[in-house]
Amino acid sequence: MICIVGVRFKKAGKIYYFDPGDNVIEKGSAVIVETARGIEFGRVEIGNREVSDESIVQPLKKVIRIASEEDMAKARLNKEREKEAFNICLEKIAKHKLMMKLIDVEFTFDLNKIIFYFTADGRVDFRELVKELASIFRTRIELRQIGVRDEAKMLNGIGICGRPLCCATFLGDFQPVSIKMAKDQNLSLNPTKISGVCGRLMCCLKYEEETYEQLNKNLPREGDIIRTPQGEGEVLSVNVLRQIVKAATRKKPIDTPNIGFFNVSEVEIIKRKKIKEEYIDKDELKDILD
Repeated sequence: MICIVGVRFKKAGKIYYFDPGDNVIEKGSAVIVETARGIEFGRVEIGNREVSDESIVQPLKKVIRIASEEDMAKARLNKEREKEAFNICLEKIAKHKLMMKLIDVEFTFDLNKIIFYFTADGRVDFRELVKELASIFRTRIELRQIGVRDEAKMLNGIGICGRPLCCATFLGDFQPVSIKMAKDQNLSLNPTKISGVCGRLMCCLKYEEETYEQLNKNLPREGDIIRTPQGEGEVLSVNVLRQIVKAATRKKPIDTPNIGFFNVSEVEIIKRKKIKEEYIDKDELKDILD
């Protein structure tokens, strides 16, 4: 077993593990740590905790110190510097007529590096821009191209549910999402209804997928022929959450069909209907999956 603390550097950012050493650090404490990018200021999300050696990647870097008032003041000052750097970079992008959209700027705590995050449709030759920024700030400059999901996470916004975006409020990592999840949940495959503000498939499709997979195992599909207590019939619709099947049944083939509702435990699937894929524009599908 090894003792760790979990540190987050951005709101809803990924949690990284560090060795607290002899410190007892509570959740919410500010700490100074060494990362691959340099010295960083972060907040503890997981206090001292023992975990198995196999569950983490070693060796762990140690927490340098618990942040002092001076450290916190410097962190606040860096935030002000980031705003200034953002405006300067915007001016230089316009000057060099580069086809890129600046999203965010981030200083390392020790001011050893400045990272500029941007989006672009393709590759951008920003060598001259880097040279000019380096001459202004007199430190290492990194321009990092990000995707539309990362852009939404950094900028935040309101989803179609009326709440702030999940990725910007509590999701540390992006989960893989597929069209199959929308199908399992009986959602329309209209791209405007299953894609988020970033234009990609909504992250929330993942939340209930495991439950829907379990519930769909025993359910027939629309058009299937089933045997019920009222005779054989064709499935008209299913209620996945209530596990109810609506079917048109007949005692005999010549009888007038009766509409009935049956619990999934009362029916037996006799014949499966061939699946006909719901139409969705291939170009639109490619856009929301890329």
